Amino acid sequence: MTPHSLTLLASLTLAVFPVAADADKAHGYPIQDTRLTGGAGSVEQFDHNAYSLPLDNLAMTKRLDFSVGNSFFRNPWVVAPASTAARDGLGPLFNTNSCQGCHLKDGRGHPPKGDETPIALFLRLSLPAAQGDDETLEQLGVVPVPGYGRQLQTAAIPGAEPEGKMVIKHEAREVSLAGGDTVTLTVPHYRIEAPAYGALPEDLETSPRLAPPMIGLGLLAAIPDDVLRAAADPDDADGDDISGRLNHVWDERRQQTVVGRFGWKAGEPTVEQQGMHAFAGDMGLTSSLAPGTDCTAAQNCDKFEHGGEPEVSDKIAGFVTFYAESLAVPMRRDMDDETVVQGARQFNRRGCASCHTPRQQTADDASRPAIAGQTIWPYSDLLLHDMGEGLADNRAEFEATGQEWRTPPLWGIGLAQTVNPRARFLHDGRAKTLEEAILWHGGEAEAAKERYRQLPKDERQSVLRFLESL
Repeated sequence: MTPHSLTLLASLTLAVFPVAADADKAHGYPIQDTRLTGGAGSVEQFDHNAYSLPLDNLAMTKRLDFSVGNSFFRNPWVVAPASTAARDGLGPLFNTNSCQGCHLKDGRGHPPKGDETPIALFLRLSLPAAQGDDETLEQLGVVPVPGYGRQLQTAAIPGAEPEGKMVIKHEAREVSLAGGDTVTLTVPHYRIEAPAYGALPEDLETSPRLAPPMIGLGLLAAIPDDVLRAAADPDDADGDDISGRLNHVWDERRQQTVVGRFGWKAGEPTVEQQGMHAFAGDMGLTSSLAPGTDCTAAQNCDKFEHGGEPEVSDKIAGFVTFYAESLAVPMRRDMDDETVVQGARQFNRRGCASCHTPRQQTADDASRPAIAGQTIWPYSDLLLHDMGEGLADNRAEFEATGQEWRTPPLWGIGLAQTVNPRARFLHDGRAKTLEEAILWHGGEAEAAKERYRQLPKDERQSVLRFLESL
């Protein structure tokens, strides 16, 4: 082949295939160059089941384990005693009777409408940290409320009384955009009515939490701690006004403090622990890792039948954890759309990628080949950031302050309302649209939000089209 032919072949190759990500950056951040957002395990599924498939590279021998875990994740648990012995022991106090009840189709939840009983949105409870002892704060991260624990349970089995009713009132707030456009944001205000187990303390701290999507959790778990430590900049040493911090939390399995990475405030260290705490807090089910539920002495839960000791057996816990770690991320879409490409560049230029880190790499792990050594695009640094007073819950959790939230991954976010048409965004679902979610950003993200707000309408639309392509 002649030198001229080699040059022509190289030109044609570059025209057909995207250049490597490192060769196409905007303001130092890579522009995604592959549809495989979740690495080799990414799936080509874009309908209401987009979040519910196993990793595409999961071995066939492991797919039965995935299916078994799915059945325990999807099906409701029942009151004990019951003929359904593997799934009894619900309550006595709970928020929902199945994992799928909150994570509809493995996606994000939605706030209640009107007088609906909240299911996928619940209230975390605590007292000020100053009222707690060192051991409680080290192992729980918060101070439980006497008579109520750490979460408001709004449902109960027959013979038991729900803890109270969560009531939400909304206030409208108008935001102006460049070109004369306006967006009306909804400010939620929360209160508890009809508390059943004594008066609530005046210094009660509450935090609304919406069920997040389940996709890609195993991949996020496989990002090495050292990568997160290297990305953290608690003192803003580089002067970019972004100071991501690690949360350090209690690991029940290892009985020590470790790096947190799951949950809205990175308050959980592993997928397993997050799941077992959800069984305990959301459904009133015990497990070896979480042998106690959120019931308090005042609620006398011991008088009711239980579903075994523990109620979630180690085998079932293992299946559910494997299922949660093996849910695939949908592939990117519309990557050749020029508006989407421009939106990706605007996303980087306006500073969004400073926290929503586009690309990560999972560790090599021979025990989990499907998630090992993968280049993934979660658009998250998994760190805590001060998001300003507007989003603050004013409730600390381990080392996270009342204004800090973990950067939520953005992968798959464009399909959120395809999976669940009622899905909402941010930690309490106050944002009906992606644009509303952007406009709620404050604190470290205030400058990026303002840059977005000042963009011409067509450039704002390109950012939204980019997010919808994820």
